[in-house]
Amino acid sequence: MCLIHDLAEARIGDLNYVQKKYLAVDESKAIADLTKDLPFGKAVADLIEEFNGAKSLEAKLAHDADQLALVLELKALHDAGNNGPRAWLPHVVGRLRTSAGQSLAKQILDTASDEWWFEDKADSNEA
Repeated sequence: MCLIHDLAEARIGDLNYVQKKYLAVDESKAIADLTKDLPFGKAVADLIEEFNGAKSLEAKLAHDADQLALVLELKALHDAGNNGPRAWLPHVVGRLRTSAGQSLAKQILDTASDEWWFEDKADSNEA
């Protein structure tokens, strides 16, 4: 589900929130076109439908993983000195659907993006 949920974007693009205000896309048609000749096409389409329905735990976790990837990207930009992501982060974190996702987001936001780099400070003196 995590690997294929954005598959339709190969046909319809990755529309941002402004574009979505003005454009109507037929994601179902794009998915049908993409999967019609695959022997496992129905399984792919069913997984995308499950993701979009966001009812199963797996779909909720996959959704949160997608949002956490954006949280990580925005946090790294913010830590590098770009203040723009500060306005976006609360909205993205607000989209998280599971307590596990919310907990991970809190840890991400409370940790410097490059903290892992010198996790073992003794290594910093080695060539």
